Amino acid sequence: MNKIIEFKDFTFKYNAQQEPTLLDINLTIYQGEKVLIIGPSGSGKSTLGHCLNGLIPNIYPGEMTGSLTIQGKAAFDMSIYDKSLLVSTVLQDTDGQFIGLSVAEDLAFALENDVEPLDVMKEKVADWAGRLELTDLLGHRPQDLSGGQKQRVSLAGVLIDESPILLFDEPLANLDPKSGQDTIDLIDRLHREEGATTIIIEHRLEDVLYRQVDRIVLVNHGRILYNGHPDELLKSNLLDENGIREPLYLSTLRYLGYPIQASSNLSTLWDLDLKEVNLSQLPVAHLEKQGKPVLLEVRNLQFSYPTKQVLKDINLTLHQGERLAIVGKNGAGKSTLAKALCGFVQAEGEMLWKGQSILDDSVKERAERIGYVLQNPNQMISQTMIFDEVALGLRMRGLAEEEVQIRVEEALKVCGLYPFRKWPISALSYGQKKRVTIASILVLNPEIILLDEPTAGQDKRNYTEIMDFLDQLNAKGHTIVMITHDMQLMLDYSDRAVVVLDGQIIADASPAQILTNPSLIRQANLKETSIFHLAERLGVDPLDLTAFYMDKERNKI
Repeated sequence: MNKIIEFKDFTFKYNAQQEPTLLDINLTIYQGEKVLIIGPSGSGKSTLGHCLNGLIPNIYPGEMTGSLTIQGKAAFDMSIYDKSLLVSTVLQDTDGQFIGLSVAEDLAFALENDVEPLDVMKEKVADWAGRLELTDLLGHRPQDLSGGQKQRVSLAGVLIDESPILLFDEPLANLDPKSGQDTIDLIDRLHREEGATTIIIEHRLEDVLYRQVDRIVLVNHGRILYNGHPDELLKSNLLDENGIREPLYLSTLRYLGYPIQASSNLSTLWDLDLKEVNLSQLPVAHLEKQGKPVLLEVRNLQFSYPTKQVLKDINLTLHQGERLAIVGKNGAGKSTLAKALCGFVQAEGEMLWKGQSILDDSVKERAERIGYVLQNPNQMISQTMIFDEVALGLRMRGLAEEEVQIRVEEALKVCGLYPFRKWPISALSYGQKKRVTIASILVLNPEIILLDEPTAGQDKRNYTEIMDFLDQLNAKGHTIVMITHDMQLMLDYSDRAVVVLDGQIIADASPAQILTNPSLIRQANLKETSIFHLAERLGVDPLDLTAFYMDKERNKI
């Protein structure tokens, strides 16, 4: 096998930092391999990617020792343009990647730089737009699309250029479950058909393992802790020790007493030998709903943009102290519903807070009841320093600086940001910026906390800290509403879920009921969890097995 990428005793330190981010990296990737790089937030895995695509040292300068070669050439001696001919990258922050004024222009950008003939360019743009369901969006501005649609535009704009190395930096971050599954399918198909060396940097281990990878590289504290086949990693304790969620079916099998460490083929559910699974603990009683006072009632809510009706006769009741998940495909209207609840868009219909109409409230008045954490952290941040950003809302309300200090530090500790409290926000990763925005809302302690993708890009440790903190607020009577594509988040941390499709609520039930309804899953672009497929293999009711997992997980929490 030909070496295409080789790190030798490689150490890298950003100029803006005192300590190296990467330490003594020795890693060889061979031509045609498909490699998954995982690690918690701040582990150094994105820095590895930046070294490969030229952002380091051309955009983010620093000091390097050891060597990094790509196709035998010293990577740090190459211009960012020369590297782009070898490495095509889908960035985690899609807004930072758009060039064209329309989706079609953005897809064609790389081809224009390569001086492709117009007819070839149009053919390729049409082909990739069709593959990624972008045909109807070719005339739209990329900035006007939903998060998942933006990710697909970025993906198409990179794949269209057919470089020998494809680098994906958290490609699933903003995609709904089915679109994420389709993306992994597409990456896998491209890898097989084109033979491109494929490197995926991603938190969502189980979603990537939906299709086989050759190797997993686990990074933490700037060092490589594991470099080998997925099966051996899944047998070890390294995932738990380093804040990475293991596949749901493995967690469920552990609760059933299955001998994980003595098993083979752990990375493929369909190849597991399940003869030794003890099903005597099934079935269990399903989780029961508890009646709670009504806090917010929405009736016949409607909203239209100039060219499209987005919300159609929404009827929704929020109870005090409940945890609600809002799920559905990209573009279904979930974020618009959240904006209507917060008063950011003026919707028609009725909105009652403890029986009193609040439809005519100002944004400020609505914010005293409902705190909203946006999906894109860059749209919320206005201060230079982390502490000042989290303190901003308290200072605007005139709190004493001593109280501001206490409350901000508490929020920063919960969100895993206390060590960085004196850092500039510009030095943070995308996932860390996300935590700053969550802290800036949590510090205000609103009665309803509404979060758009609260855990996108978070590793297991930070994910758990944030969600456990939200559970603490929930235990004090706060209502938690989460828009999410993360089916495990819905299972572990919500009591109820509503499914939005084409601006309407098509289901309102327990998470287990929704995730074991195949027709609803297909309709809403969700996907069956691996617990559903494990139940198929074991010949048991998926609802029973899902409820069993939820009961065990919540007792653990």
